[in-house]
Amino acid sequence: MKTVELTYRCGDDAAVAEARPVDADAARRRMDEGNWAFADLFVQVEAPAGVARRVIPISGQDFGLGGASAGAPSQRPYAAVLGCADARVPIELIFNEGPNDLFVVRVAGNTLGDDVRGSLKYALEHLGASLKLIVVLGHSRCGAVTAAVDVFLDPSGYLALAGKHSIRGLVDRLQVVVQASARRMEAVLGRDVVQQPGYRHALIEVAVVTNAALAAHTLQCEMVGEAASGVEATYGVYLLSERSVWAPRCGSAEESGLARPPTDPSGFGDFSDAVLRSARIQAILAGTRSASGV
Repeated sequence: MKTVELTYRCGDDAAVAEARPVDADAARRRMDEGNWAFADLFVQVEAPAGVARRVIPISGQDFGLGGASAGAPSQRPYAAVLGCADARVPIELIFNEGPNDLFVVRVAGNTLGDDVRGSLKYALEHLGASLKLIVVLGHSRCGAVTAAVDVFLDPSGYLALAGKHSIRGLVDRLQVVVQASARRMEAVLGRDVVQQPGYRHALIEVAVVTNAALAAHTLQCEMVGEAASGVEATYGVYLLSERSVWAPRCGSAEESGLARPPTDPSGFGDFSDAVLRSARIQAILAGTRSASGV
């Protein structure tokens, strides 16, 4: 029987848990390394022993234990994460973090509604002493993006949403990204791309990463740019089947880990090209990577 054990421990190594990244680069490295460690557990479990273990040290102070600070702990997250509400994406777990490390906001499709903006604004204004990074995290096979793609491919399906105002509003918000992704796919890969066996699945995944990058860019412009503490916005896509973060980026073959969003229209053009030329999207288009493997 194969076993993965994850243990949160308050103990002598709690001092490690208390350290906070000093800047945005250090925060991004910590999240990347945490995700790589998490994903590696499931590689280790395939070894003959079939057992993988990891201990995550946490500070008792984050539970209000010990010392003069006993009682309700103060918030001191080093990163704020806007993620999807999907239950398959446990944010703290996939980044190898514990309590009080991440300020997490979750909504279907990780879209930027007023409540989301308000929550992130609060984090920037009230948690600036520790906060260094804002992450927009999409995920593969996103149900909200899939619904938007299916309405784009078959507009008659929109009629079923006529009386479902909240769901319709979510789908409407994602339509711009879906349509822009579809147009870019045709412009870069040719109009025949719609005939590729994996076109629908590829469009979903392209829209997922584009939505995350665009949201990160928007936050960088609207909120982060005003912060005096050096906070930066980043994006990524959590791959359900691989348990790792994927983020194609401009001017680099690197796709693993979180990335900074493009800063201008030409940068988004380069970003789109990097996404469409990536081995992952090409494999999905060709039908050599199934929907269950995205």
